[in-house]
Amino acid sequence: MSDAALPTVAEVRAAAEAVKAAIDRHLAAVERRIGDEDPDVYAAFNELAAAAEEYDELLYDRYDEVTPFEIPTPEDGVPYTGPAEPAAFSVLIRRDYAVVEPARLIAQAERVAAHDLDADFAHDGGTADALGVLFGEYEPDEIASRSKDFGLEEGDSTLWIAASEEMTEPGEWLGSPFGHIDAQDVLHRFDVSSVFDEETDEFDDTEDQMQGQDRDGGRTTRPGLTPA
Repeated sequence: MSDAALPTVAEVRAAAEAVKAAIDRHLAAVERRIGDEDPDVYAAFNELAAAAEEYDELLYDRYDEVTPFEIPTPEDGVPYTGPAEPAAFSVLIRRDYAVVEPARLIAQAERVAAHDLDADFAHDGGTADALGVLFGEYEPDEIASRSKDFGLEEGDSTLWIAASEEMTEPGEWLGSPFGHIDAQDVLHRFDVSSVFDEETDEFDDTEDQMQGQDRDGGRTTRPGLTPA
């Protein structure tokens, strides 16, 4: 990291103060908790974990030092407190991509525009306009399955199934599509990330060596998790 990108001393100290405050809030929540799955304790835990992670990153970037503690993420995440028999549900999907071949992305958009008069593609618009054309032509699942064809590289993705008491009215949440989702209403969550490979490498490497096979570094899906 260049000197220009280093966090300031004040930023590191502010992050340290945030950790101290988060510790106080977590302790207060624990002291007044009701039951083993008190939502206030979970919320305070997550705030403390986020504050500690931020401080650790800034401390390392500024001073090349790390903290001596690590706050684990609970395996079960936030407890589900939604309806036992949901009458409706929402599916929320996030998929991250890196544009690794802009020329390929633009070329694909140009092909679509050449055969579809409704596809408005400004040739000087670059990748921003190209994305609008492609996602207007193809379903998101098709783009995900053909990401390399479009010059894209897949990153992490997650899918949430969130329960609700009743179906929302048409247009009710269009102004803020994701703002109404509470983590405690998430029935199921499916995460896809190569980071999960790190957790299984120590077991799989031994087996691969015995069988003379190489791991392909593929992505791993972790189902059934609720947000931490």
